[in-house]
Amino acid sequence: MRDLYDVLGVSKGASADEIKKSYRKLALKYHPDKNPDNSESETKFKEAAEAYSILSDSSKKQRYDQFGHAGVGLGDQGGGFSGGSSMNMDDIFSQFGDIFGGGSPFESFFGSRSGSSPTDRGNSIKIKLPLTLEEINKGLEKKIKIKKSILAPGTTFNSCSTCRGAGQVSQITNTILGRMQSNAVCPSCRGKGQTISNRPPGSSPDGTIKKEETIKIKIPAGVESGNYMTVKGQGNQDNSGRPGDLIIVFDEKEHEYFLRDDENILIQVSINYSNAVLGTTVEIPTLGGKSKLKIPSGIQSGQVLRMRGKGLPSLRGSNSGDQLVRVVVLIPKSVSRDSKLILEKLNETLSPIKKPFSKIDL
Repeated sequence: MRDLYDVLGVSKGASADEIKKSYRKLALKYHPDKNPDNSESETKFKEAAEAYSILSDSSKKQRYDQFGHAGVGLGDQGGGFSGGSSMNMDDIFSQFGDIFGGGSPFESFFGSRSGSSPTDRGNSIKIKLPLTLEEINKGLEKKIKIKKSILAPGTTFNSCSTCRGAGQVSQITNTILGRMQSNAVCPSCRGKGQTISNRPPGSSPDGTIKKEETIKIKIPAGVESGNYMTVKGQGNQDNSGRPGDLIIVFDEKEHEYFLRDDENILIQVSINYSNAVLGTTVEIPTLGGKSKLKIPSGIQSGQVLRMRGKGLPSLRGSNSGDQLVRVVVLIPKSVSRDSKLILEKLNETLSPIKKPFSKIDL
């Protein structure tokens, strides 16, 4: 997979304006209306849009700079799950309306795309779904409640008199490429090809009503904050009954013990001085329950032990990460008189440190 900065032709230190300007230039160059039936141009058009969707978002850009493609969920996908890649044309034309200052990013230059309009289906619903690390570790089926707009029973329509049911009207647009004739969304019916003739009481002006629905989704193991799942056809309906999608964005809850580092899990355990010297076995929490961890004698404070396979499963593979355990040796600020006598006697038996001074290792 290509580096996203290379896709847009900018450096890693490029400003937001430079990133936007470069994307605008590429979008114009590879726009499908300018390159009809050209699969290579369409691929580059989508590739540029995907790169811009990451690099124009400060939080996604930070994750990409730190972790690369995996940090923003780009890569192979399965089923209905999307880690943020493979944008389709509807996503692109509805998402970047600020690029050229129009309702659609290319409307001021090309008009609306032939055979398609930004209103050819209902709006998508976007929700945030909090998940614990334990849920992410196993993957699960979850029931969620959503409230969406549906076409009210009894709503009837007439064919639009402006576009005669076509949903589009022809227009001449002055662009940087010269005068171009294109199809535009009908201003009267907004691309629907029909207008409401009867609206049931209690429905909105577009003939829809709100309905609460419970749906079941299957969440794959290994997802992380910012990944999302698209459930087709579970969004709002437009006034023709055509639904948008439901977009579920995953949000990882903060854990009492664990920090996440990709598929690895980090935790800290504190032991006393005698256990550090003699070694011990401690029962330690993992995402799958408690497990025993052997701490070797002579361990140093800050040393990290690895519990293989106790981390999170890989989203795109069969392997799991590890649990990394940082051991901290606690030195008490005060001890009892008896403990102090024991420590003084112990100190007499210990050999002096041969090299007490050394350069700090940063």
